[in-house]
Amino acid sequence: MNRQHVSRRQFINTTLTTAAVAGATWFDIPEILAASGKKAALNKYGGFPMGIQSYSLRGFGVDGAIEQTHKLGLHFIEFFGAHFPITKDKIKIDEMNKKLAKYDMTISAHGVNGFGADHDKNEVVFQFAKMAGIKNISANPTPNSFDSLDKLVAKYDIRISIHNHGPGALYDKIDDGLKAVKGHDKRIGFCADLGHYIRSAEDPVEVIHKLGERLYGIHLKDFAEQKKRTHGVILGKGHLDVPGVFKALRKVKFPADGALSLEYEETPNDHPKLLADIGECLAIAAEGAQKNKQG
Repeated sequence: MNRQHVSRRQFINTTLTTAAVAGATWFDIPEILAASGKKAALNKYGGFPMGIQSYSLRGFGVDGAIEQTHKLGLHFIEFFGAHFPITKDKIKIDEMNKKLAKYDMTISAHGVNGFGADHDKNEVVFQFAKMAGIKNISANPTPNSFDSLDKLVAKYDIRISIHNHGPGALYDKIDDGLKAVKGHDKRIGFCADLGHYIRSAEDPVEVIHKLGERLYGIHLKDFAEQKKRTHGVILGKGHLDVPGVFKALRKVKFPADGALSLEYEETPNDHPKLLADIGECLAIAAEGAQKNKQG
């Protein structure tokens, strides 16, 4: 039975990747999703592949995070390293895939991973991603890593999605990221943390439009104020225009195998309100996505 689930999930992931290469978005391939069991969840979010960054559930451990993701009605998970450590051990990777297959769940991305000038060290991450069937690597690459990354994204056909970390960090502003990727392989793109862009006084909707065809990931997050020191809030309660975000994602044709991840960090991970707060964020995201379902 597990073997059947893994086979079906691998078929779907391969088909979605092929569709993305052809320029398809999630809205172009409903017949594939109907067969996957993911259709109801996608319809809830206006056709978008809503998932979660597992860091939001870090207090549960990996098995608990997967189970809670399932209970939240999500089929896509972006793992951070403590939940799914980088490994060359095929047995460990197969074990993880079996756990995910039980819930018809797909790894949308992995990260945030650092990259530097050491090509061999960089390649280990890509080898892991290829074995695990991960299409997007959320990343914080140093400026001297890009020659290596150009080679690796071409060799493995896996994307690098540069994550912004807010004021004072690399790729703080939209233009910082665009300048960094200029002249490099188009598979080197972005995972836009919309909350951190708010902290950097950037408009999240404008971020999506400007990053455009290089946008492969979103960390859906909101902050109370447009300044370095502020606090996270439920989606739409701060500076995030939730319907505007989904309208922009539709406009730029967010790819069929991109990673759209809620990331909620404000409530302590052992607090009983955490899951309620995450559920509220997801309900607001669903409402915002539905408002723009017709474009």
